[in-house]
Amino acid sequence: MGQNVAPKSILLWPNGAPGSEGKTTPERVSKSARGEISISNVNFPSITPYLPQTGKGNGLAIIVAPGGGDKELKMDYEGSNFAEWLAERGVTAFVLKYRLAKEANSVYTVQGHALKDMQRAIRLVRSRAKEWNIDTARIGAMGFSAGGELAGLAAMQFDNGNKNSADVIEQQSSKPNFQLLVYPGGAGAFEPVKGSPPLFMVVGDQDDQQRCIDMAELYIKYRKANIPVEFHVFTKAVHGFGIRKTTAGAVADWPNRFYAWLDDMGFLKQAH
Repeated sequence: MGQNVAPKSILLWPNGAPGSEGKTTPERVSKSARGEISISNVNFPSITPYLPQTGKGNGLAIIVAPGGGDKELKMDYEGSNFAEWLAERGVTAFVLKYRLAKEANSVYTVQGHALKDMQRAIRLVRSRAKEWNIDTARIGAMGFSAGGELAGLAAMQFDNGNKNSADVIEQQSSKPNFQLLVYPGGAGAFEPVKGSPPLFMVVGDQDDQQRCIDMAELYIKYRKANIPVEFHVFTKAVHGFGIRKTTAGAVADWPNRFYAWLDDMGFLKQAH
């Protein structure tokens, strides 16, 4: 890992998240047969920073939202694995723990809580950009599956912040400067809006057929809106490939394709 110290999470709302009042039960942690960690029962949304080694950062930041069907968060292959990969290449990454709308007995919704968590994470990173040596014009939102829905929604629903707020975080813009959607949920409802940021998308051709169609149609929508977009469909790849050292085939190279896109788009360099 490219960090100097082990990562520690930062609460999005130190005094409690709006809509989570009175909820004090801890997160539930489970482990798959592969030994991969999943987390559920998120009542205290947070980000965990993965920082490049001192002097190695390029000023770029990405908030990473794991998937898990809004029932849990796949923290390894759709979270920390990618964050570590990014940090090793000079990108400051933040893994987002967001509230889950579809787990049993949840009082949360995607729009009312999970999206708010993504938006708050973008504002929080922007508010501390100087501390983390981040360029406020190069902060991206990305997600896998259900997390991809949050990144896609954040690229359609954003504001410039409330300059009159007593909370310095709320004064910041919630707009991501680019978006990375890896087999996102909800893409059929996505529509680019004025100011929507450039888009990079990845999916496997063995994923759900409707998801692939929705993403192809979203590519066309962005092309028609003259917003930069790149779309990769990998043969024989199924849903949930994420990023693992054991992944075989061309799909294993998708992070490098994304990094090359960042370079092509000029996001790896400070704007002058």
